Order: sequence, then C-alpha cells, then structure tokens
Amino acid sequence: MSIPVARWPYVLLALLAAATTLDQRPVLAELVLCAVVAAWLAAGMTLKTSHQWVFAVGLTVLTGALVVLNPLFGFLTPVPYFYTFRTIDFPWQPPGIAAVAAIAGTAQAYGIDKSTVGGVAIWVAVMAGNAVPMCAYAFVLRRSDRQEADREEALAQAREANRRLAESLADNATLHEQLVVRAREAGVRDERQRMAREIHDTLAQGLTGIISQLRVADESTWRRHVTAAAELARESLDETRRSVSALRPEPLRTARLQEALTSVAEKWSALHDVPVRVVTTGQARPLAHEAEFALLRAAQEALANVARHARAGRVGVTLSYLENEVALDVRDDGRGFDHAQQGDGFGLEAMRQRVEGLAGTVQIESEPGAGTGVSARVPVEARA
Repeated sequence: MSIPVARWPYVLLALLAAATTLDQRPVLAELVLCAVVAAWLAAGMTLKTSHQWVFAVGLTVLTGALVVLNPLFGFLTPVPYFYTFRTIDFPWQPPGIAAVAAIAGTAQAYGIDKSTVGGVAIWVAVMAGNAVPMCAYAFVLRRSDRQEADREEALAQAREANRRLAESLADNATLHEQLVVRAREAGVRDERQRMAREIHDTLAQGLTGIISQLRVADESTWRRHVTAAAELARESLDETRRSVSALRPEPLRTARLQEALTSVAEKWSALHDVPVRVVTTGQARPLAHEAEFALLRAAQEALANVARHARAGRVGVTLSYLENEVALDVRDDGRGFDHAQQGDGFGLEAMRQRVEGLAGTVQIESEPGAGTGVSARVPVEARA
C-alpha cells in the first residue's frame, strides 16, 4: 500500500525517533524535538502560501537542532530540502539550500575531530560536497522553470494572436462582403450613368434633330426635311445599338478624331443651316480611344446645345494638339446664357463625367448676348 507524499515526513520522523531509543543514553531531548517537529509539520500545512517560507526556515532550524543532538537525524534532511525548494523563491532559495546542506554535511562528518585544522577542512569539504550540487540543481531548476514560464507566455501570446487573427479574418470577411456589395452597387450605378449618357448623346440628340426638321418642314421643303429626319433616325438607331454594345461611335469607327469632327460638323451644319468651321492646330497624333470618344461626344453635345438654345449665326470647332494635352473648343455667336445661374444640364454634366474620368477638364464660358464657348481638355496619355 502506497503512503501519501504528505505523510512521508511523519513516517520518516517516527522511524528516526524509534531508532534513537535503541541507544544506551538519555533520548528525552530528541523525542521532545521530534514531537515539536511533528507539530511544526502539522502547523505548516495550515499556513498561507505567502508565509510558507517561514515554515521551511523553521523546519531547517529544528532539523539542525536534532542533528546536533544526534547525527542519526541527518536522514531527515530530505524533508527540509523538499520544502525549501518548494516554498522559498530566488534569490533566497540558494542560501536556504546551502543551510540544509550544511546540516547534512555536519551529520555526515559527525565522527570527524573538528579540533584540528584537517578535521575542520574535511568537515567544510563534506558540507561543500552537499551544498554545491544542490545549489547547482536549484539554478538548473530555476532556469527550467523560467523556460517553462517563457513557453507558457509564448503559448498564451500565440493563443491571443490566433484569437485576434480569427477576429480580424472574420472582420475582413464581413468587410469583403460589404465591399463586394458596394462594388456591385457602384458597378450598377456606373452602368446606369453610362447608359443615360449614351441615350442622351444618341437618342435624345437624334430625336431633337428630327423634331427640329419636322417643325421647319413646309409644302415646298417637306421632302428634304423628312429625308433629313429619316437619316437622323437611322443614325441615332445605329449609335444606340453601338452604345448598348459599348462600341466606338460610328464617326470614329473608320476615321481619326479630326476627320470624325469634320464629318459630324458638316452633317450638323447641313441639318441646321448654320455654317461650322472646323480647324485643327498642332501636330496631329494618335490618342487613346477613350480620349477620342470623350472629345467627340463633347463636340456633339456642344453642337446639340447650339441647335437647341443658341440661335447662332456661325459656329467654330477647334481641335488643338498641345504638348501634353489635346483641347477641343466649340464657340458660337448665339444669344448665350448666364452659366452661374442656370448651371449644367444633364448633357453638360455627362460631358464633365466623361472628360474628368480621363483626368481632363471642362470649362464653359457664356454671357447673355455674347455667345458660348465650351472647352474640353484631356491629357495625351489619358486612359479610363
């Protein structure tokens, strides 16, 4: 049957007390001290953890007293060793262990004559032989405990990091879902705006031209105006189909920007009986498709506004190839308007969105009775 660890000191103390009775000398003092040690062991179990070092120190002192009375009690030193290791922390643990080692060495060197230098040297050597390895073991044990504490702290930090990482991943997943939803909504919104611009620049402008042709038709000129209206309807339908398919406008499909502007201006002039002069300045060079598209639509919108509002006698379209940008200017001598009060309509706003989407700029200058000028500029290397 195994004996619980807490009872081993009592068993060992009882065996040593019984062994002392075999001596042919008075043993009352040893037995009294054994009883005191037993009581001290029992009292030590009730002390708080913060005060148990007092118990270990007292047990060492009592064990030393027993050894002085009878070296046989040197066999009791494992008990104070155990409690010193268990209850006393650094930096006081090594001195406590050295004190127990001195008691054990004294018991082991009990029969040596300590009245001579050689005897004292042997006694000291025996005590050192006990103290050095036990103190070394204390340092090794402390280092191991510190490493274990560091591992526990590292594990705790790793667990905390994993917890935070899991929270971050969960937050990122939620954020990703929100971003996907917002991106989808933004895509839908952008597509709606694109279609609105295309409808305005194709169907709306075409229908406006058709209505203008039908309004001015009379008995002598109805055939010409109806033919022009039919041509406008056909072109508007073609442009609408191309816009839905996100293709290049018809004037740009087979020509560069300056030729496309000339073609658009000539058709507009023929429809509205207003002379248009198209001028190109600078060294013409290829532009990005997006830049040509934006400038062509800007010219179409500007001419459409002239037809609807300006009552102009002549119009000038200038395409300027500058060093770092290309500028389109459309000016008329019509009645103008107060831009500060009226602001931009949908067509002008669509023009701004296209041009500014290419890092370009749009400026509108107009005064009542002084005509209107629309200027759109895009960088040479503009990309959507």
